[in-house]
Amino acid sequence: MPSILTNTSAMVALQTLKGINSNLEKTQSEISTGKSVANARDNAAVWSISKVMESDVKGFKGISDSLALGSSTVAVARSASETVTDLLTQMKGKIVAAQESNVDRAKIQTDIVALRDQIGAVVGAAQFNGLNLLSNQSATAGTNNVDILASLDRSASGVAASKITVAKNDLGTNAATNGATAGGGAATAIATLAAGATQNFMQILPANVGYGTTYNIESMAGTAVAAPNQVSYVARQGDTAASVASEMVTRLNFVAQREGRTVSFALSSTDPTQITITNTGSAAVTGIAATDVNRTTGGTAGGGLNLLRQFDVTTTNGAAAALAGIEGLIQKSIGSAAAFGSAQGRIDTQTKFVSSLTDSLKAGIGTLVDADMEEASARLQALQVQQQLGVQALSIANQAPQSILSLFR
Repeated sequence: MPSILTNTSAMVALQTLKGINSNLEKTQSEISTGKSVANARDNAAVWSISKVMESDVKGFKGISDSLALGSSTVAVARSASETVTDLLTQMKGKIVAAQESNVDRAKIQTDIVALRDQIGAVVGAAQFNGLNLLSNQSATAGTNNVDILASLDRSASGVAASKITVAKNDLGTNAATNGATAGGGAATAIATLAAGATQNFMQILPANVGYGTTYNIESMAGTAVAAPNQVSYVARQGDTAASVASEMVTRLNFVAQREGRTVSFALSSTDPTQITITNTGSAAVTGIAATDVNRTTGGTAGGGLNLLRQFDVTTTNGAAAALAGIEGLIQKSIGSAAAFGSAQGRIDTQTKFVSSLTDSLKAGIGTLVDADMEEASARLQALQVQQQLGVQALSIANQAPQSILSLFR
């Protein structure tokens, strides 16, 4: 029934045209933005996921910068460690030459001092952005390691940062300062040590190890050393009882050989914190008192290669002691370079992974929210045709009431 109050055909045509225009508007938005989900209204769930992933991509960009900084810092330390190894190797050549009695040992000693000072210069310059991994004289706990941000680990409980920890390897040559506050040592009194016999000498107790703790040996094999506290080691951050014991063994053997003593020291095969003494001579050694060993606090740690300061090849015993001591220092610098090389390799591997992961996340975000431009183009053409037809249909429906006028003519 025709009516001039209600045009049902026009209402249907109008609703159809509104739907076409809405779809056309969405398609035009996809084409202009390149996204099928541009905001939360388009698809709240997909939009939320994409925003979380985009925040992770931003985070990984910062991680890439952190890894680049860390790789550069470790590379400087590795290069410096390799240079120190080369300088120590040159020094070993000088020390070997000093074993010959018919040489000018004073001039060789001058060369050794020059090489030692050059090592100090290399270590001092081995910093990147103010961080030197070859220096560890700080008394602040936790400063013996450097953490490099490596990744973000997302789980149901939240996001956690994972790090690559790089340990400092001190190769400095600066001298240590012994502590002044006296404490008890953990020495064993030896009344008589027969020729060829071995006995416990001293033990490094874990509870006593801390920054600035100094272990002093004031007597060796029953005869006082040339100066008080000549055999000593000041603990640094990160030291353990075992590492302190190892350093003490190195220094005890060095001084024993330099002073011509018929004793040698070693770590116990059953306890790495226990130092043993062996009489290598043909006569008994007597008079080693427990009070010859003491422990003090309040010292300042020196460089990892500060034993170089005690090298003196001007005497036969001094040359022999330097030859024995240089081997351990070369191994320390080689170990340092190897550790930094391994850390740098790990950082570089992580850098490649983060780059690949970032690309994968970007591709995943694109899959979720990017518009299919070919499909959008085809849909646009179809909707434009539907719009034109919808306008014509609405126009025809609006003209229907005109036919009622013919009834009144």
